[in-house]
Amino acid sequence: MIDRYTHLPLSIALTLAAVLTLGGGSAAREFSTGPLQTRESRLESFRLIPSWETAALVRTLEGHESAVDSLAFSPDGMALLSGGSFNDASIRVWSADSGDQLECFRAQRTAVTAMAMSPDGKTIASGGDDAGLNLWKWQDTGDNHLFLDSFHNILTLAITPDSQVLVSGGLDGIRLWDLRTRRPIYTLVRFDSPTYELAVHPNGYILASGGSKGEIRLWNLRTGEAIAQYGTHQDKISALAFTPDGKTLVTGSDDRLLKIWDAQGMKLQRTLRGHAGKIRAIALHPDGKILASGSRDGIRIWNLETGELINQFQAHPDWVQSLAFNPDGTILASGGFDNTIKLWRPAIKMPKPQP
Repeated sequence: MIDRYTHLPLSIALTLAAVLTLGGGSAAREFSTGPLQTRESRLESFRLIPSWETAALVRTLEGHESAVDSLAFSPDGMALLSGGSFNDASIRVWSADSGDQLECFRAQRTAVTAMAMSPDGKTIASGGDDAGLNLWKWQDTGDNHLFLDSFHNILTLAITPDSQVLVSGGLDGIRLWDLRTRRPIYTLVRFDSPTYELAVHPNGYILASGGSKGEIRLWNLRTGEAIAQYGTHQDKISALAFTPDGKTLVTGSDDRLLKIWDAQGMKLQRTLRGHAGKIRAIALHPDGKILASGSRDGIRIWNLETGELINQFQAHPDWVQSLAFNPDGTILASGGFDNTIKLWRPAIKMPKPQP
């Protein structure tokens, strides 16, 4: 029934499907027996449950001329931003509802190797293999500030939860930038520590960085001091993310493994195996319970609490380069080496009727 409304926003489609179910035939009669219920309890019994055990393709977005290496939703979920790879150094802005391309602007000279949007929705940051770091004012991309303090490729970006500090990582180390004044703050570490991935803890002052030899370092952003270093993987760190509650750190690597860590003591909780190639991207569902990972063999959906593989599907004919959930977790975006972006949504289950 819901497939009839795929052209509508998901929230509207779900509401329409629920209304039709309530008003139609045998389904309504089936639930009309038993004790009297309040209006609220009747609606609760018909609440539709999204399940990532099955993923349905909503639409495919085309426009990039090379691999889509970075994705980010705006904080309100209305827009999706995507960054291109070699020979397509553009950032494109799409309507998350209709899939229409709203804007396209050149962000770097050759490729957008990293992109991030501030949690307050005011700033877009992009970095490239041209060593340039650009700050853009959201919804006014003509307002741009370019930094050239880096000497080598910028590979990863992260922004603190208060939207005040941007952290950049690359082949020449880690740097911090003030997003309010648009000025550099300090260099955390230099050339002896190439950095491939970054993640900021929800508390805003703990930073995790991933290196070329599979090591994870934890830093105190307030003092600039290193807290600890752990050898976690056998190859380069390719993905990092803290869960929203800050209790868990997820790491992905070129060694094809995903690992789940207790963030406080960096104790290994479990290892997720199955991908046939290097881990290129991960995305955490906003509820912190679902993990999506991408490689050349498609997308896998995991239960983060149990390590159970929930679903796997071939999203693109080649590598999955980037992943992002929208803020309410109803859409998963995947960017591929095939130059396309695909939007996926979970299957909708009807709950079992309560006696």
